[in-house]
Formats: sequence, C-alpha cells, structure tokens
Amino acid sequence: MPVRTPLMQTLGLEHPIIQAPMAGGGDTPALVAAVAEAGGIGFLGAQYLPLERIGEVARAVRARTNRAFGVNLFAPQPAPVLPPDPEAAVARVAPFFAELGLEAPSVPASAADDFEDRLAALLETGASSLSFTMGLLPEPAMQAARARGMTLIGTATTVDEAVALERSGVDAIVAQGGEAGGHRGTFLGDLGAGVVGTMALVPQVVDAVSVPVIASGGIMDGRGIAAALVLGAQAVQMGTAFLTCDEAGVPEAYKAAILAAAEHQTRVTRAFSGRPARGIVNRFMEIVEAGAGPGDILGFPLQNALTRPMRTAAGGQGKADCLSLWAGQGVRLAGRGPASALMARLAAGTAAAFGRADG
Repeated sequence: MPVRTPLMQTLGLEHPIIQAPMAGGGDTPALVAAVAEAGGIGFLGAQYLPLERIGEVARAVRARTNRAFGVNLFAPQPAPVLPPDPEAAVARVAPFFAELGLEAPSVPASAADDFEDRLAALLETGASSLSFTMGLLPEPAMQAARARGMTLIGTATTVDEAVALERSGVDAIVAQGGEAGGHRGTFLGDLGAGVVGTMALVPQVVDAVSVPVIASGGIMDGRGIAAALVLGAQAVQMGTAFLTCDEAGVPEAYKAAILAAAEHQTRVTRAFSGRPARGIVNRFMEIVEAGAGPGDILGFPLQNALTRPMRTAAGGQGKADCLSLWAGQGVRLAGRGPASALMARLAAGTAAAFGRADG
C-alpha cells in the first residue's frame, strides 16, 4: 500500500523517512542531499558547527539538491556549574589523552551561550524545517522561524514533554524512544528517566497531542517504519541506519564499531558529554563511569568540551575505544552502502511489511 500522511505532504516527502540530525559530523551535505533526492528529508545538526560554517554547509547541500532539507539545534540550556573539585573529572580522562599523544587536559572554561547567534545563522540557510531537542524554544525564536515559513519540530521523551511542546506551538513532535542513539532529548524531570521504549511511547504521545508525531528510536528497516505508522506516527526519524552509509562523515572506526555491535552492547552514558546519551559501550565509557561520584563527570557541555580533543584525535587514529560511538539498539540491522540504496530498501521494506499485514 502506498503510504501518505499529512506530515509527508507538509515536509514534501515521497517516503515517511527523516534522516536524523547528527551533530558532530555524521550528517554531511552529501548525506542530507542524498536522502532528499531519494524522497526523504535530511537534517543538518548544526549545534557544534562553527557559526561561520553554518551557511557554507547549507550551501553545500543546496548545490547537491533542490529538494527540502532541515536544520537542527539544541534548545537553550542552563549554565553549567562546576563541581567543588573539577580536577577529579580531568584526572579520569587524562590517561586517555596521554595514550593518544595529546597534551594533558585541563578544566574547560564555560563558553557563552550562543543560541541567538546560532539561530540567526540557521534562519538564513534556506532550510524548510527547524527541529530542536533538549527543551522548548523561546517564543521569539518560534516566531522568527515561522516568519521564514519553517516547519517547527520539537523532541519529546515523555507524554508530558509532548504536551508541553504542543502548547508551545510546534508543528510536529519527535517521540524519541529509549532505544534511540545519541543524546536524550529529556527536558522535564529526571534526565535519566526519559527512556520509555518507542513502541510504548509513540501511541501514548499520539493519543495525547493533536499535531503529527514522528517515531524515533531503534527503527532500522521497513518493518520498523511500518510498525511506527501503525502505532499512529506520520513519519519516522532514523539516525543509526544512516551512520554506516558511504556519505556519513563519521570515522571508519565508528562505522566498523556499529557493524560489529549487538543490541545489548549500547548504554546510556554521561561519560563523553555530561548529558545522558546512548552509545556503544567501549573502554573509555567503562573506565570513566566505574565508581564515578557526583563530581567525577562534569555537566553538559563542559564534559563535552573536556573530551573533544580526545575524541577528535581518536577518530584520526582509528581508536574506537576513545570515541563517543552514539548508536541505537537496532545496530545488528545496520549495513554498508550509499544512502540511495538504503532509502530504496527502506521504501521496499515498508511496502512489503504492509503487504504481509494485508495478506
């Protein structure tokens, strides 16, 4: 059966597939454009891009496709607070810096919040959609995006968050299940509590809000897409499945780790960034988390800044043990190849899954 939902019409999709934003280099212009050309929509994760590069990257997407694409950023975050003894957190990561031949790490300085500047740059990209995570956008930011005709998409990990997002005026909501790789979007209550499974979360969010819902978390093939649509979602957002595509910008050691991982080998951790995020368990994660007290891992984004030189060096040296290997629980279903081939498999698999259900 052909799949058509109202959200697909809004976003201009031939297939109900959204390539998740992957801040940190995974979502290259080539990947975003390939997904768009294949009938989905790709998102650029712009949170970690230098401000001056945001326009350049968006132009690189537009040079490859005339189809719609989206951009993503983090909602404004509270200022991080250093623990009484931040050197304890530095000491836990220092051996990995030495192992990689880097200078000894030091306590990172608190960076000024550049949300306003980052938003202004994103509004000039020509993107058709603006998605965000980890909170609500300020009303002036919502108004500015609407004035550009952008579709606003927020991220929820609980029903309460979805209701708050709808009240704020978003056009659609990503229901991020606990299986999803990368940072958790939780912003109400305990950061560690927002890990409800996708199959449980999606229908409850669908019932609680009137805006379209996008399912995310553990979806890797057409069977998962069909299941999400049956649960009431109008599209799916997928990240891990695209990380092993030829166009993805992560190191080869990262892609190899995904292809070698099993479903039980991912875990939610604060070790790399200071904020809960799901990734493949590796040596850095295990050692830094072992016996860690409240102040032994800095808050977000200080821990992220602390570990960034290590992660960059590890990527260049092919050492997956020191990389933040963000990935969801569907890793066994990952494969290699161009994004166009993946999109074709996803579309065919979705049709086949509905065909089996109809039969």
